[in-house]
Amino acid sequence: MEEVFKMVEEKCLHSYKVLPPDFSIGKLMSEVCQSVVQLGTMHSEVNRDSGSLHNEVVAPFVKPIACEAAVDINDNVAGGSSVLDSSEPCLQNSLVAWDPEFAHCKQKTTHDTTDISKGEERVRIPIVNEFGSEKCPPSFYYVPRNLVFQNAYVNISIARIGDEDCCADCSGNCLSSLVPCGCARVTGGEFPYTPEGLLKTEFLDECTSVNHFPQEHHRFYCTVCPLERSKNKASPGPCKGHLMRKFIKECWSKCGCGMQCGNRVIQRGITCKLQVFFTREGKGWGVRTVEDLPKGSFVCEYVGEVLTSSELHERAIENARNGKHKHQVLLDAGWGSGVLRDEDALSLDGSFYGNVGRFINHRCYDANLVQIPVEVETPDHHYYHLAFFTNKKVEAFEELTWDYGIGFDDTEGPSKPFRCMCGSRYCRDPNNLRRMARAAAKRK
Repeated sequence: MEEVFKMVEEKCLHSYKVLPPDFSIGKLMSEVCQSVVQLGTMHSEVNRDSGSLHNEVVAPFVKPIACEAAVDINDNVAGGSSVLDSSEPCLQNSLVAWDPEFAHCKQKTTHDTTDISKGEERVRIPIVNEFGSEKCPPSFYYVPRNLVFQNAYVNISIARIGDEDCCADCSGNCLSSLVPCGCARVTGGEFPYTPEGLLKTEFLDECTSVNHFPQEHHRFYCTVCPLERSKNKASPGPCKGHLMRKFIKECWSKCGCGMQCGNRVIQRGITCKLQVFFTREGKGWGVRTVEDLPKGSFVCEYVGEVLTSSELHERAIENARNGKHKHQVLLDAGWGSGVLRDEDALSLDGSFYGNVGRFINHRCYDANLVQIPVEVETPDHHYYHLAFFTNKKVEAFEELTWDYGIGFDDTEGPSKPFRCMCGSRYCRDPNNLRRMARAAAKRK
C-alpha cells in the first residue's frame, strides 16, 4: 500500500503542484484503484487460463462499477446524504474485497452446497451431484452484479440520466398507468412485461426469432469493427455484422415509481428456484429449475467481468491455444455503425467472477431460454444487462439452456476447441453431424 500511495502522490501532488479545480475524492479513488491494478500486474503474473470452469481460479484484479451511492458494510448509504445532485460516481455494493497479499498467492473459494451464492441472491441456489465424483464445481467468486475488469469504460452516473431517460413524474406502478411512461419508448411505446411479471408473448417471440432465424433479421456493420481491430490494429478486417436486438428499458432510481413497479423485473434479482447440478450427458455442471416456469419468466442474468474487445480477444486466444473453450459474451447489441473506442466495445466473461448464469449450458436452436438486453442504470446501449427468459413453459427439474451463438465454422479462432454436446436434433456442430452419419451407417 505504501507503493500505491507513493504512486498516487506522484501522479496527483507532484504533477499538479496545487490541486486542480476539478479535483474530487472520486477521481482520487479512481487513481488509487488504477494504481493497485498497475502494481498488481507488475508484481504478479495473472494466469488467465485458470479462469476455466474446471480449474482453480487465480482471479485478476477487478474494479467495481460506479453507481448512484456508496454503501458501507451494513448496506447503509455512506454519510446518510443524498447523492441525487452529485455527478461523481460512487462505489457499488458488489465490491470484491482486496487482500494486500492477493498478488502473491492463489485464492481459493469454497462453495456452500446449500447455497452457491452464499446469500448474495434472494433465493438459495443449492449444488446437487447425483452422478459424478466431484462434490462441488471448481472455485470461482460468486458476484450478483457485473464488475469491470480493468480498461472497460462503464459510466453509471445519475447526472447522465436525463428527463428523456426516466419517468420522474410517475408514482406507484407504471404498468397500471393508462398511458405508458417515458421508459416504455425503447420497447415501441409499450411495456414488455405483464402485470404478473412475465414477458409479453409477442415481444418474447420476436426476440426468440432473432436467435432462431438470424439470417432473416437486420444487422448493423461497424465502420471499424472493434473485434477485427483487436485482432489486427494495423489492418482490421471488415465487420462481419452484429444482429440488431430488441431492448428492454426498465425504470430505475431516478424514476418516480417504486421498486415494486412492474417495469422493474431484472433489478429485483432471481426469484425462481434453481439448482446447480452435475449432468449425466458429460456436459459437466448445469442449471435446472425445481419448479414449473411459465413462458416469459425471468430466470437470471449472465453476470461476470466487463472486458474490452482487446481483453476479450487476449483471453479467448489464450484459452484456444490451450485447447479450451470458455464462453465469453459480447455486449454488441448497441454498438451501432460508428467507430467505437476499445474501452467502449464491451463483453462479459464469467470465468473468474460470475453468478449462476455461468453454469447454463449451450443448446443449438431449441434452447428453452432466450437472452435479451436490458437497459437499467445507463442510457448507453454499449453497456447493458444480459437477461435470460424462458421462451416456452419449462417443467420442474428440466435443464435450462441457451444458444451461445457459436460459430462452428470458426476453424482458427476462439470457438475452434468447442465440441457441442447439446444433444439437440438441430445441432449445428458439423462434427456431431458426421458422428451421427457414421452411427447411422453402422446400424445399416
